[in-house]
Amino acid sequence: MSSLDVARTELGLVVLYLNKAEARDKICRAIQYGSRFLSDGKPGTAQDVEKSTSLARKVFRLFKFVNDLHALISPTPHGTPLALVLLGKSKNALLSTFLFLDQIVWLGRTGIYKNKERADLIGRISLFCWMGSSICSALVELGELARVTRAIKKIEQTVDKTKNDEYRSKVQKSNERSLALIKALMDMVVAVGLLRLAPTKVTPRISGAFGFVSSLISCHQLLPPPAKSKAL
Repeated sequence: MSSLDVARTELGLVVLYLNKAEARDKICRAIQYGSRFLSDGKPGTAQDVEKSTSLARKVFRLFKFVNDLHALISPTPHGTPLALVLLGKSKNALLSTFLFLDQIVWLGRTGIYKNKERADLIGRISLFCWMGSSICSALVELGELARVTRAIKKIEQTVDKTKNDEYRSKVQKSNERSLALIKALMDMVVAVGLLRLAPTKVTPRISGAFGFVSSLISCHQLLPPPAKSKAL
């Protein structure tokens, strides 16, 4: 394969990635929180970029609450403990509520919805919903990580782990769960910063740094899985 073919293939993968609305949203999120880190809550170019990017992201998320509403009423995988099922459904309900209320916030910021005080109150409620969904997500990931870890230990005791596909699959799931747990914990810190629940400890710079790293994790999670090499 020529270098031009390789470049064309790689560029095609980039195009496919950027064609995802979710990927574009997370890239904008990285810009938003990176600007928040640079501005540290002080007026200037960085803060202007943060505000404009935040408003643009709300357009990306229009009607996105339907996704989590669908997940809320969808059946869960067989064998999932009841506690994890309830936490997962609570996460879907809170996230769907956040995304729905966020549309009203967007209407308020664009001037379509005129009641600014109510729009600000709805915005604060929506952020509490997002923080609650992040807490539920962290608890779900902790529970799932514990389940995967037990399965890995069981496989290690019975078979040769170096030649077992199920073992490698479980290890990969463990890594994915660990990354998702880190992201959920970071999002909790970001929510605390946006709500100003601990203004002296979680400053705009800290919430910006956590939000930026969380956004990079989200971008990584949206990457397509690596293609498996075929035996000749």
